[in-house]
Amino acid sequence: MARLRAPGGCPWDREQTFDTIKPYTLEETYEVLEAINNRDWPELTGELGDLLLQVLFYSQMAREEGHFSVDDVLDRLSNKLVDRHPHVFGEVKADTPAEVLRNWEALKAEEKKKRLAARGDKSTDPVDHGQSVLAGVSSKMPALMEAYKLSSRAAHVGFDWPEMEGLFEKLAEETAELREELKSAPVKGPPGKGIAESGKPQVSPELRERLEDEVGDLFFVLVNIARYLSLDPESALRKTNRKFKRRFQWIEERLRDSGRAPQQASMDELETLWQQAKNEERPA
Repeated sequence: MARLRAPGGCPWDREQTFDTIKPYTLEETYEVLEAINNRDWPELTGELGDLLLQVLFYSQMAREEGHFSVDDVLDRLSNKLVDRHPHVFGEVKADTPAEVLRNWEALKAEEKKKRLAARGDKSTDPVDHGQSVLAGVSSKMPALMEAYKLSSRAAHVGFDWPEMEGLFEKLAEETAELREELKSAPVKGPPGKGIAESGKPQVSPELRERLEDEVGDLFFVLVNIARYLSLDPESALRKTNRKFKRRFQWIEERLRDSGRAPQQASMDELETLWQQAKNEERPA
């Protein structure tokens, strides 16, 4: 990496900056997830290498600017692994994953106090000085992931449903609220087209805002259901996205065989083909 960035190295690599590399980091992360979902181990080998390249790229640029080197990155990670696992490398007792997570969060809070103290900030007590348990959850991550982390943080301090049934009751409540909003001002699309298909629902800005709130509440409850079941909502939705894509493309192929496109088929025919696509995937 140092050679690629040096004079006489690669022109493309030399002109990159922290900001220009960021999109590639996100792309490579999703490609790692895709390889894991597909259980494609040869592909995962290459994708992990591509993700590691991002770390090396950032580290080399930081070294050139005198901030830190890849050695500093690895040293800090090694120290963190030791410090955050006192039940392995120290005398702390933690027999369950829940106890490990509680210790992890407590250690993170203690580390933050020390960093603030080193900077001369006297507000080092996260409880006495109003430090939120949600602090540190980035709003720049995908919304499903952010919702998962926010609800997980809250659950760690006891703000959670005592049992699964409460989540289903909440889901029914939020669904009813959305339907009530739609009753008060029915949403209408163009003749013969559904709202989702038209892409341009005929709603007022005020109603749109209320509907967005209600749909957001539904998503948040669904994320909590996933969390309660120890499922990753982002992975679950990506899996459904792939399933929808696969089935819809099967429909397109069947229609193409008869010289037609989806927009030339009736909704009844599309629904019939959809059911056939589902049946094609079922084991015999």
